[in-house]
This record gives sequence, structure tokens and C-alpha cells, in this order.
Amino acid sequence: MTTVAAYAAPAAKAPLERTTIQRREVGEHDILIDIKFAGICHSDIHQVREGWGGAIFPMVPGHEIAGVVSEVGSGVTTFRVGDRVGVGCMVDSCRECDNCRAGREQYCTGSGMVGTYNALDKNGEPTYGGYSQKIVVDENYVVRIPDGLPLDAAAPLLCAGITVYSPLKRWGAGPGKKVAILGMGGLGHMGVKIAHALGAEVTVLSQSLRKKDDGLKLGADHYYATADPKTFEELQGSFDLIVSTVSAPLDFNAYLSLLKTEGALVNVGAPEEPVSLNLFSVIGGGKTLAGSMIGGIAETQEMLDFCAGHGIGAEIELIGAAEINEAYERVQNSDVRYRFVIDTATI
Repeated sequence: MTTVAAYAAPAAKAPLERTTIQRREVGEHDILIDIKFAGICHSDIHQVREGWGGAIFPMVPGHEIAGVVSEVGSGVTTFRVGDRVGVGCMVDSCRECDNCRAGREQYCTGSGMVGTYNALDKNGEPTYGGYSQKIVVDENYVVRIPDGLPLDAAAPLLCAGITVYSPLKRWGAGPGKKVAILGMGGLGHMGVKIAHALGAEVTVLSQSLRKKDDGLKLGADHYYATADPKTFEELQGSFDLIVSTVSAPLDFNAYLSLLKTEGALVNVGAPEEPVSLNLFSVIGGGKTLAGSMIGGIAETQEMLDFCAGHGIGAEIELIGAAEINEAYERVQNSDVRYRFVIDTATI
């Protein structure tokens, strides 16, 4: 076992504090990663505050991990010491169910996806995430970060990037398609960049026009304020695809009205509260209301290669570990453009 420094929440809703954790010895198919940067995802806040239900404490959050390989197990074939690598939202799965075999490990129906933190590994031990100096991960759940991507700007791609890339690809965002990104935050700004790079006509739907200049600079063709009722009148029946990154309850009936016939509204934001829906909003027009959760390992690698090829990284604010609790409050207040990333050298 290796002792490493980390930042953890000792209990639900408690401030994060510096501590130490134990990392397992490097096994035959494991790699040891020196973590360089870790993104702060809204999911971290939901789980630290038990917004999605009971959680495991102490909790070391962080599933947007970028670092460098410092040791490999004797059976490792895919990575070498010195490689630039990333770890996203999962560190294991059953590997045997239909979904795992098809590269959809995030939807594992066997033992279930093992989260990078707030989960139990196959030995029954809690998993600890990226707000730490090092992590040991099975090579099959690690991806390679292309040389063209700076590690700090690449870290948020391991969750925010793949979370929007997967539904944009699955629902055919590309030339001739009108795509709306709902919400202009950590996920939303990546959705704008990726949808634009895929060739779609991109519209941002945000509460206000406060971030309009940013949205247009990042690749949006249009930008509308959802607080203005005229937006819903003007854009009715406009979009082939809407990707909602919002983690608060929405009036789904209103947003479904913005879809074309047989269009899709896909949710990647996960509100803590239940939502309501008039089913005629989907029946009329043959529309789809769907959800999507990150991507498999192969698709995550595909996303990183795509982003490197198009010069896409996250827009980040680099912080020290002592600023994590302040950053959580700022995320809650939408006061970040557009992703906090922790320099783990400060842990």
C-alpha cells in the first residue's frame, strides 16, 4: 500500500480537507499514475452533499483526472512509464455482460460500473478519486491523452467532454443538423465546441445573454435567453437535437416544443429532484426524450483523439487545492468560466 495526500469530505456536506489515503500496490495489469490535474465536476458536489442519495465517507471526489504513468504492472501492454494518460468516471466493470463486451462499460449490467470514487471495488474497498497525488487503475480503464492536448485543459474532457460527445455522435450531430445546447456551463461549453467541430449548426439556450459573447466565440451560431418567453415562440419546431446539460428541473414540455418532428431532447444533466412531463409533448411529433451517461472507454479515447485533432480543450480556471471549497460555492452560483481544475501539486 502507498500513502498519498488527498482532499476529502469527511462527512456529508462537510468542507473538504487535506488528509492521506492508501492506494493499493500495483498489480499485474495496473498502472500507477502521478496525477497532475483534476477537474471539479458538478457531480462531485452532488455526491459530497448526498444530493443523489447516500454516499461513502470519507470521500475523495474527482473523476476528471490527467497525469503521467510512473509505474506499470508486469502484465501491462498498453502503457509505459512517462505516458500521458487520463481516467474518467469509472475504474472497473464486470467485463462480461453484453454492454461491457460492446464497449458500453458505463452501462454495465453485471456487477455494475465501478465509479472512480464513492463506490466499492471488487475487493469491497472504497474507491477514491482524483483530488489526490496518485491513483492506481487497471490499464483497461485508462485512456491516452494525445500530445496535442495540454493536460490541464484535457482533464475536464474525461467527464464533461465525453458526456456531451457521446450523445452528439449517437444522435447524428453534423452538417445539415440543427443542434441546441441547453446550458452554458462546464458541460455546455464543451457541447458547443464539439457540436461545432462536428459540423452542426449550433444554438445555445441559456437563462440569460450574459455569456453570449463567449458562446459565439466558442463556436455557437446563435444564442438565445430562455428567460425571454419570445424565445420559445420564435424557436418552436427548430431543432433536430437538444442536449440538456442543466442539473436543475426544467419545463420539459416547453423544450420539447422546440424540436422538429422526430427530434430528440437528450439529458446529460441530472437534477436531484423528480421532473414532470405531459406525454403528449412527445407523442405529438414522434419526439424522443432520452438520457445519456458518459461513454465507454473506446469512445472516450475516440473523443480525446477528436478533440486533439480539432484543437479542443476545456476553458479552465486553474486553482490550488486550498481553494476547492470556495470553488464548490462558485460552481453552485454559476461563477466559473467554465471548469475549475485543481493543480494537484498543491495538495
